[in-house]
Order: sequence, then C-alpha cells, then structure tokens
Amino acid sequence: MNLEKIIAISGKPGLYELLSQTRSGFLVRSLIDDKKKSVSVRNNVSVLAEIAIYTYETEVPLKDVFSNIAEKYNHEAILSHKSHEKELVSFFSEVLPNYDKQRVYLSDIKKVVQWYNLLEKSNLLKTEETAEK
Repeated sequence: MNLEKIIAISGKPGLYELLSQTRSGFLVRSLIDDKKKSVSVRNNVSVLAEIAIYTYETEVPLKDVFSNIAEKYNHEAILSHKSHEKELVSFFSEVLPNYDKQRVYLSDIKKVVQWYNLLEKSNLLKTEETAEK
C-alpha cells in the first residue's frame, strides 16, 4: 500500500492521485469519477502518507489504520461514512482501540471510513503480499 501519491484536497470531495506537477500546481486524477483535474498550489492539499491518527500513547500513521481495517475486514468494503454516529465510533474503537477520543473527532472517523472504502474500491490498498495471493 503506497499512499505517497494519494492526496485529499480541502473543499473537494474524495481522494485524488497525484499525476504530475505543473507550473501553477498539480495534475490529479479523481478516485471517485476517474476525471483529471488541475489543482492550484493555493489549495490546501494533504498527502495521505503524512496523516496520522492520535492515540493515547503516540500517533498511528493512516497507512497502519488502513492495514488494520483491511486485515480485520478481509479487504472488503466497510460501513458507510454516512452511518449512525454510534456505529462509526464503535467501528473505529474496534480497529484502533486506543485512539484518543478527545482529539479524534467524528468528522475524522468519517473521513477515514470514506477514504478506506474509496481506496479499497480503487484497489490501492493491496500490499505486495496480498497481490501475490
């Protein structure tokens, strides 16, 4: 699983694959509809490989959280990010039991769930060992 070229753009839905850099920004491909877009450097962009989830002890890289979910749910799609709040919190407690409930908000959990489903649908969560099976 390589999240180095997968980005989230503030104010835009879904995730994007970084294709190349342009003079004024980036060329990306949407994982939702597979359309290419040009994104200005003025947009707030987050690389998924640099995102971590707070726990009471440390910060867990998003890649590890996705690996936990994929392992636990056998690389299948999980509940929707639009599920009830209690279901989402219960699910997240299951995959990352020691997450910091004070600093990880419901909106963060919804993003993780939405992003996981999107990456799984796009087959971007497969590791080298999973691809060999």
